[in-house]
Amino acid sequence: MPNRAIIHSEQAPEAIGTYSQAVKVDNTVYLSGQIPLDPETMTLVEGGFEAQAEQVFKNLAAVCEAANGNLNRIVKLNLYLTDLDNFPIVNEVMARHFKEPYPARAAIGISQLPKGALVEADGVMVI
Repeated sequence: MPNRAIIHSEQAPEAIGTYSQAVKVDNTVYLSGQIPLDPETMTLVEGGFEAQAEQVFKNLAAVCEAANGNLNRIVKLNLYLTDLDNFPIVNEVMARHFKEPYPARAAIGISQLPKGALVEADGVMVI
């Protein structure tokens, strides 16, 4: 049986469903999707798509840090956008939070996200 641990950060939003912020199995951390919730108020950040993308990466970073990692340890990132016209903006925001070499990534256009969010991200990190 692999070594498994539940990862939790007070600096990221509480789970709004039946899931953990992340699960670590041996040296791999599976990061649940983060939407742009302010962890203190549990409400969506204001300021449009760019502000929401910034908050998503801040939330992911907090969970990574709770697992003794950081965003640059993510090897696979999935982005979910309700409007693919925001693709260039999410690239700009991501470039502020990640260093090369960048993780493998998918950007997926979807119709709706929890709480009316415009963007969500999840990933897999190796530490």
